[in-house]
Amino acid sequence: MPEQQDLTNQIDKNRLPVHIAIIMDGNGRWAKKRKLPRLFGHSEGIKTVRTVAQASKDIGIQYLSLYTFSTENWNRPTLEVNGLMRLIQEKLFSEAKDLKKKNVRLIFTGEIEKMPPKVQEEIDRSKKHTQDCTAMTLNLCLNYGSRQEILKAVNNLLELKKESVDEQSFKEQLMTKDIPDPDLLIRTSGEMRISNFLLWQIAYSELFFTDVLWPDFKEADLHKAIIEYQKRDRRFGGI
Repeated sequence: MPEQQDLTNQIDKNRLPVHIAIIMDGNGRWAKKRKLPRLFGHSEGIKTVRTVAQASKDIGIQYLSLYTFSTENWNRPTLEVNGLMRLIQEKLFSEAKDLKKKNVRLIFTGEIEKMPPKVQEEIDRSKKHTQDCTAMTLNLCLNYGSRQEILKAVNNLLELKKESVDEQSFKEQLMTKDIPDPDLLIRTSGEMRISNFLLWQIAYSELFFTDVLWPDFKEADLHKAIIEYQKRDRRFGGI
Protein backbone atom coordinates (compact mmCIF):
# COMPACT_ATOMS: atom_id res chain seq x y z
CA MET A 1 0.00 0.00 0.00
CA PRO A 2 1.42 3.44 -0.93
CA GLU A 3 2.53 5.72 1.86
CA GLN A 4 -0.30 8.02 2.92
CA GLN A 5 0.00 11.79 2.90
CA ASP A 6 0.47 13.63 6.19
CA LEU A 7 -2.67 15.76 6.55
CA THR A 8 -2.14 17.09 10.07
CA ASN A 9 -1.21 20.57 8.82
CA GLN A 10 -4.70 20.86 7.30
CA ILE A 11 -6.42 20.30 10.65
CA ASP A 12 -7.47 23.25 12.83
CA LYS A 13 -6.53 22.15 16.36
CA ASN A 14 -8.93 24.77 17.77
CA ARG A 15 -11.96 23.18 16.09
CA LEU A 16 -11.49 19.50 16.81
CA PRO A 17 -14.45 17.24 17.52
CA VAL A 18 -14.49 16.52 21.25
CA HIS A 19 -15.93 13.04 20.74
CA ILE A 20 -15.52 10.78 17.71
CA ALA A 21 -17.56 7.58 17.37
CA ILE A 22 -16.68 4.89 14.83
CA ILE A 23 -18.63 1.95 13.43
CA MET A 24 -15.70 -0.36 12.66
CA ASP A 25 -16.98 -2.30 9.66
CA GLY A 26 -15.30 -4.53 7.10
CA ASN A 27 -13.14 -6.98 9.06
CA GLY A 28 -14.86 -10.00 7.52
CA ARG A 29 -14.69 -8.65 3.97
CA TRP A 30 -11.02 -7.76 4.47
CA ALA A 31 -10.32 -11.39 5.37
CA LYS A 32 -12.49 -12.79 2.58
CA LYS A 33 -10.62 -10.75 -0.05
CA ARG A 34 -7.45 -12.48 1.14
CA LYS A 35 -9.10 -15.92 1.34
CA LEU A 36 -8.60 -15.97 5.11
CA PRO A 37 -11.06 -16.91 7.90
CA ARG A 38 -13.13 -13.95 9.15
CA LEU A 39 -11.40 -14.11 12.53
CA PHE A 40 -8.15 -13.03 10.86
CA GLY A 41 -9.92 -9.84 9.86
CA HIS A 42 -11.03 -9.21 13.44
CA SER A 43 -7.50 -9.80 14.69
CA GLU A 44 -6.16 -7.34 12.11
CA GLY A 45 -8.86 -4.90 13.17
CA ILE A 46 -7.36 -4.79 16.66
CA LYS A 47 -4.18 -3.34 15.15
CA THR A 48 -6.28 -0.59 13.58
CA VAL A 49 -7.86 0.16 16.96
CA ARG A 50 -4.35 0.78 18.32
CA THR A 51 -3.47 3.02 15.37
CA VAL A 52 -6.67 5.08 15.55
CA ALA A 53 -6.58 5.42 19.34
CA GLN A 54 -2.98 6.67 19.19
CA ALA A 55 -3.75 9.05 16.31
CA SER A 56 -6.81 10.40 18.12
CA LYS A 57 -4.86 11.01 21.31
CA ASP A 58 -1.97 12.63 19.42
CA ILE A 59 -4.22 15.12 17.68
CA GLY A 60 -6.17 16.03 20.82
CA ILE A 61 -9.45 14.09 20.65
CA GLN A 62 -10.88 13.73 24.15
CA TYR A 63 -13.32 10.82 23.63
CA LEU A 64 -13.24 7.96 21.12
CA SER A 65 -16.11 5.44 21.02
CA LEU A 66 -15.74 2.23 19.00
CA TYR A 67 -18.65 -0.07 18.11
CA THR A 68 -16.87 -3.28 19.05
CA PHE A 69 -19.66 -5.88 19.41
CA SER A 70 -23.37 -5.21 18.97
CA THR A 71 -26.33 -7.03 20.49
CA GLU A 72 -27.10 -8.24 16.95
CA ASN A 73 -23.63 -9.75 16.53
CA TRP A 74 -24.71 -12.73 18.65
CA ASN A 75 -26.61 -13.85 15.53
CA ARG A 76 -23.35 -14.49 13.65
CA PRO A 77 -22.02 -18.06 13.27
CA THR A 78 -21.13 -19.62 16.64
CA LEU A 79 -17.53 -20.22 15.56
CA GLU A 80 -17.06 -16.51 14.79
CA VAL A 81 -18.76 -15.32 18.00
CA ASN A 82 -16.71 -17.71 20.13
CA GLY A 83 -13.56 -16.56 18.36
CA LEU A 84 -14.42 -12.91 19.01
CA MET A 85 -15.04 -13.60 22.69
CA ARG A 86 -11.72 -15.42 22.89
CA LEU A 87 -9.95 -12.49 21.20
CA ILE A 88 -11.47 -10.02 23.66
CA GLN A 89 -10.58 -12.24 26.61
CA GLU A 90 -6.99 -12.79 25.47
CA LYS A 91 -6.13 -9.30 24.20
CA LEU A 92 -8.07 -6.86 26.35
CA PHE A 93 -5.85 -6.56 29.40
CA SER A 94 -2.61 -6.45 27.41
CA GLU A 95 -4.12 -3.60 25.38
CA ALA A 96 -5.21 -1.93 28.62
CA LYS A 97 -1.65 -2.06 29.96
CA ASP A 98 -0.45 -0.32 26.79
CA LEU A 99 -3.24 2.27 27.09
CA LYS A 100 -2.22 3.03 30.67
CA LYS A 101 1.34 3.77 29.51
CA LYS A 102 -0.21 6.28 27.08
CA ASN A 103 -2.44 7.75 29.83
CA VAL A 104 -5.66 6.63 28.07
CA ARG A 105 -8.68 5.68 30.18
CA LEU A 106 -10.68 2.65 29.01
CA ILE A 107 -14.43 2.47 29.63
CA PHE A 108 -17.19 0.21 28.32
CA THR A 109 -20.74 0.82 27.13
CA GLY A 110 -23.25 -1.99 26.77
CA GLU A 111 -24.90 -4.84 28.62
CA ILE A 112 -21.62 -6.14 30.00
CA GLU A 113 -23.42 -8.31 32.54
CA LYS A 114 -24.62 -10.53 29.66
CA MET A 115 -21.11 -11.18 28.33
CA PRO A 116 -19.30 -14.47 29.18
CA PRO A 117 -18.01 -14.41 32.80
CA LYS A 118 -14.32 -14.56 31.85
CA VAL A 119 -14.79 -11.66 29.41
CA GLN A 120 -16.53 -9.70 32.19
CA GLU A 121 -13.52 -10.30 34.43
CA GLU A 122 -11.12 -8.91 31.81
CA ILE A 123 -13.38 -5.91 31.23
CA ASP A 124 -13.46 -5.11 34.94
CA ARG A 125 -9.70 -5.60 35.29
CA SER A 126 -8.93 -3.41 32.28
CA LYS A 127 -11.29 -0.64 33.39
CA LYS A 128 -9.76 -0.51 36.87
CA HIS A 129 -6.23 -0.58 35.47
CA THR A 130 -6.77 2.61 33.46
CA GLN A 131 -9.29 4.45 35.65
CA ASP A 132 -6.90 7.25 36.64
CA CYS A 133 -5.70 8.04 33.11
CA THR A 134 -6.52 11.51 31.81
CA ALA A 135 -5.17 12.07 28.27
CA MET A 136 -8.15 10.53 26.43
CA THR A 137 -11.12 8.25 27.08
CA LEU A 138 -11.49 5.19 24.85
CA ASN A 139 -15.03 3.82 25.04
CA LEU A 140 -15.50 0.25 23.75
CA CYS A 141 -19.15 -0.49 23.02
CA LEU A 142 -19.60 -4.19 23.79
CA ASN A 143 -22.89 -6.05 23.62
CA TYR A 144 -24.40 -2.67 22.84
CA GLY A 145 -27.63 -1.85 21.03
CA SER A 146 -29.15 1.61 21.02
CA ARG A 147 -32.82 0.58 20.86
CA GLN A 148 -32.25 -1.69 23.85
CA GLU A 149 -30.50 1.17 25.67
CA ILE A 150 -33.43 3.53 25.01
CA LEU A 151 -36.01 0.98 26.15
CA LYS A 152 -33.99 0.35 29.31
CA ALA A 153 -33.90 4.09 29.99
CA VAL A 154 -37.69 4.32 29.56
CA ASN A 155 -38.25 1.39 31.92
CA ASN A 156 -35.91 2.95 34.49
CA LEU A 157 -37.95 6.17 34.36
CA LEU A 158 -41.19 4.21 34.74
CA GLU A 159 -39.78 2.52 37.84
CA LEU A 160 -38.88 5.95 39.22
CA LYS A 161 -42.52 7.00 38.64
CA LYS A 162 -41.49 10.23 36.93
CA GLU A 163 -44.46 12.52 36.20
CA SER A 164 -42.62 14.19 33.32
CA VAL A 165 -39.29 13.72 31.55
CA ASP A 166 -37.04 16.24 29.83
CA GLU A 167 -33.92 15.61 27.72
CA GLN A 168 -31.57 15.88 30.68
CA SER A 169 -33.47 13.47 32.91
CA PHE A 170 -33.71 11.01 30.01
CA LYS A 171 -29.98 11.31 29.24
CA GLU A 172 -29.20 10.51 32.88
CA GLN A 173 -30.66 7.04 32.30
CA LEU A 174 -28.51 6.30 29.25
CA MET A 175 -25.36 4.21 29.40
CA THR A 176 -23.38 7.17 28.05
CA LYS A 177 -24.59 9.66 30.68
CA ASP A 178 -21.03 10.46 31.79
CA ILE A 179 -19.59 11.34 28.37
CA PRO A 180 -20.56 13.98 25.78
CA ASP A 181 -22.50 13.09 22.64
CA PRO A 182 -20.37 12.40 19.54
CA ASP A 183 -19.57 15.35 17.30
CA LEU A 184 -18.47 13.08 14.46
CA LEU A 185 -19.60 9.58 13.52
CA ILE A 186 -17.44 7.59 11.09
CA ARG A 187 -18.44 4.34 9.40
CA THR A 188 -15.96 2.32 7.39
CA SER A 189 -16.40 -0.24 4.55
CA GLY A 190 -18.84 1.66 2.34
CA GLU A 191 -22.02 0.81 4.23
CA MET A 192 -24.23 3.86 4.82
CA ARG A 193 -26.36 3.02 7.83
CA ILE A 194 -26.21 3.52 11.59
CA SER A 195 -26.86 -0.12 12.64
CA ASN A 196 -28.46 0.61 16.03
CA PHE A 197 -25.48 2.64 17.30
CA LEU A 198 -25.93 5.63 19.64
CA LEU A 199 -29.25 6.62 18.03
CA TRP A 200 -30.16 9.19 20.69
CA GLN A 201 -26.60 10.49 21.08
CA ILE A 202 -25.91 11.18 17.37
CA ALA A 203 -28.96 13.41 16.83
CA TYR A 204 -26.66 16.26 15.72
CA SER A 205 -23.47 14.39 14.92
CA GLU A 206 -21.78 14.92 11.57
CA LEU A 207 -21.71 11.66 9.60
CA PHE A 208 -18.73 10.51 7.54
CA PHE A 209 -18.78 7.35 5.41
CA THR A 210 -15.72 5.83 3.77
CA ASP A 211 -15.23 2.80 1.51
CA VAL A 212 -12.05 1.85 3.38
CA LEU A 213 -12.36 -1.48 5.22
CA TRP A 214 -11.59 -1.17 8.92
CA PRO A 215 -8.27 -3.13 8.89
CA ASP A 216 -7.06 -0.75 6.14
CA PHE A 217 -8.17 2.43 7.97
CA LYS A 218 -5.06 4.48 8.73
CA GLU A 219 -4.16 7.69 10.55
CA ALA A 220 -4.58 9.66 7.30
CA ASP A 221 -8.14 8.31 6.93
CA LEU A 222 -8.99 9.61 10.39
CA HIS A 223 -7.48 12.97 9.47
CA LYS A 224 -9.58 13.09 6.27
CA ALA A 225 -12.74 12.59 8.32
CA ILE A 226 -11.75 15.37 10.74
CA ILE A 227 -10.90 17.74 7.87
CA GLU A 228 -14.31 17.04 6.28
CA TYR A 229 -15.97 17.62 9.67
CA GLN A 230 -14.27 21.00 9.96
CA LYS A 231 -15.58 22.07 6.54
CA ARG A 232 -19.19 21.67 7.69
CA ASP A 233 -21.40 24.33 9.22
CA ARG A 234 -22.96 22.86 12.37
CA ARG A 235 -26.18 24.84 12.93
CA PHE A 236 -28.01 22.44 15.30
CA GLY A 237 -31.35 23.31 13.69
CA GLY A 238 -30.69 27.06 13.53
CA ILE A 239 -29.94 29.29 10.55
